[in-house]
Amino acid sequence: MSLESDIDDLWQRKQSGLTAADATDEQLGVLDEFLAALEAGDVRAAEKSSGEWEANEWVKQGILLNFGLRETVAREYGGVDYHDVLPLRETADLNERGTRNTPDGTAIRRGAYLGEDCIMMSPSFVNIGAHVGDGALIDSCDTVGSCAQIGENVKLGANTLIGGVLEPVEDAPVIVEDGVSLGAGCRVTSGFVVGENSVVGENTLLTPRIPVYDLVEEEVIYGELPSERRAFQRFVESSVSDHDMIEGGAFKPAVVATHIEDETLEATEREDALRE
Repeated sequence: MSLESDIDDLWQRKQSGLTAADATDEQLGVLDEFLAALEAGDVRAAEKSSGEWEANEWVKQGILLNFGLRETVAREYGGVDYHDVLPLRETADLNERGTRNTPDGTAIRRGAYLGEDCIMMSPSFVNIGAHVGDGALIDSCDTVGSCAQIGENVKLGANTLIGGVLEPVEDAPVIVEDGVSLGAGCRVTSGFVVGENSVVGENTLLTPRIPVYDLVEEEVIYGELPSERRAFQRFVESSVSDHDMIEGGAFKPAVVATHIEDETLEATEREDALRE
């Protein structure tokens, strides 16, 4: 049987009442094999097909099974006791890829993939099912959520949050495509897709509930930032602005996207010095 069919079988058994107390060593071995495949990059929680990102439902089911069919165990990391169903990821293979994670606060959960020549600064965290592409920079105080897909040569500015999406299993997670630069303090949540080679200004919130005013195509879109854009947060008049209780009017967040300009790329060149 294939790994996918093994996970599907376990998923059906879980729906029929299989619990962590009942799980056999053989079944847990399937889950271990599945986590190893995620860490090797052999399977991914989402992939691009015909120009659209689609969730691999069976992969997200496999991640959920690791929580549903394992017992919580007391563990230790960096002198701190914690309790979880999974340990942190072994990192010996990262050195072979030329990837480095600085000490004192970088944590990579089992089932996460980091590609070649990545840099992970402390403190930062990469959750289960996340896929971080070659050459990516994860800066201090960054979080990469469960199943998030981070492309090649992506720069995540300090204190950036990439949200996780585990359920429902059919929903695609947050996607940050190749060549994107996110400024410090950005938030990307709820399956939002950041198109390749875009530069996003500091403290910008990207979520499907906030409109993106694309001045290139002159349209308002939700849930994605097109490729080759320079984007920044702005505030537009709210529908409750005319309420008597709100003196001076009320405003709501929006994202404005323009043509990317050559000089905006210069702002990302300083990150290359970290690799020289």
